[in-house]
Amino acid sequence: MTTATAVEKREGKVRPEPTRGGRIYSPNVDILENREELLLLADVPGARPEDINIQYENGELTIHARVDSRTEVGEAQFLACEYGVGDFHRSFQLGESIDNSKIHAKVKDGVLTVHLPKTEAVKPRKIAVKTA
Repeated sequence: MTTATAVEKREGKVRPEPTRGGRIYSPNVDILENREELLLLADVPGARPEDINIQYENGELTIHARVDSRTEVGEAQFLACEYGVGDFHRSFQLGESIDNSKIHAKVKDGVLTVHLPKTEAVKPRKIAVKTA
């Protein structure tokens, strides 16, 4: 597969200032490649589909998932509180081999799957050999 550098992590980039209080996490991500597309799998536990914002602009894919606080526990009180709640934010620089007009995503069981289809020009193809 030829597009190993089609997605680059944006490490060390200055993050935008948060507009609400709370923590911002960088979700763990796996990136897989097959003949047709790259798949980006990001852990976003607690994020609902309507609270996930994916933007593509100037070759940069940005994922932001908003997660509400779990502080409403009624009359109960926390005896231990180890699970951090906060928003998720991550950005990637996409190469020209991605067809940005066909990017789509889904979320299931706390895992966001972003489909990054390859352009036809970079998809592997079989070359027919003819007799002379």
